[in-house]
Order: sequence, then structure tokens, then C-alpha cells
Amino acid sequence: MRFDDEDLNDIFDRTSGKCHLCHKKLCFANYAHLGSRGAWEVDHSRPRAVGGSDRLNNLYAACMNCNRSKGCGTTRSARAANGRSRAPLSVAKRQEAKQGQALLDGGIGAVLGGLLVGPMGAVIGGGLGAKIGYEHDPDGNRRGCHWA
Repeated sequence: MRFDDEDLNDIFDRTSGKCHLCHKKLCFANYAHLGSRGAWEVDHSRPRAVGGSDRLNNLYAACMNCNRSKGCGTTRSARAANGRSRAPLSVAKRQEAKQGQALLDGGIGAVLGGLLVGPMGAVIGGGLGAKIGYEHDPDGNRRGCHWA
């Protein structure tokens, strides 16, 4: 099936440019470029061979290795083989989750800083907590890991 640029962009952004099966970072420009770094193709979450459709809600970005090894298997089993249970968040949901975590961690930092040091500690603790919360990966990957 052929996809236009708008559809490819929507599919790519659904998972923030990551493979929905292994969470490897993909390169938009390397769509269907076998052998290129970050090469990817469109995966049917429910394969067409078992009744899946070409509707956008069934289409995800997947690295070529994952897509081709999944074949007609289930998305659940392919994700489980990579130690995953869900797809990466979309760009919009990722931003929303990061802001929520920054707000929560900023509040905790402000309370702790205020209790330990006073008003200036609350300001510093709130700022540090918000920064740490915002940097948290909402997909659950530990900071500093580049294997995802």
C-alpha cells in the first residue's frame, strides 16, 4: 500500500518517531530505505492477513527488523519479545505527560526544600524537582539509556 506524506507523518508522530514494538528511534527521512540507519516502514498492528485494515488507527511506525520478524504475529507478542507492553506515546501525549510530571515533582521538591531549608529551599527545591520531572521519560525508560 502507498501512503502520502501526511499519512506517513501522522503514523510517525503517533509514537514520537519510535518503533512501536522495540522503541528504537527511527528517522523519518529513511522510510522504506532498507539498510539505512533508523529505517522504518508502516506496520499493521493487526495484520491484513488476519483481518486487519488499512485505517490509520491500525497503522504504526516500526523498524524494518521488527516489522518483518513480526510477520502475521500479534503486536502483543512482538512487544513482549522486546520487553514492552505498549507503544511509545505520541508527541502530544508525551508533552502532556512530561508537563504533568514536572508539576508533580516541582511540588514535591518545593515542599521538601521548604521543610528542610525554608522559603529559599522551597524555590530551589521546586525548580530542581520540576526540571527532574520534565526530563523523566514518560515511556518508562531510565534516563541515560540509549538502547530504547
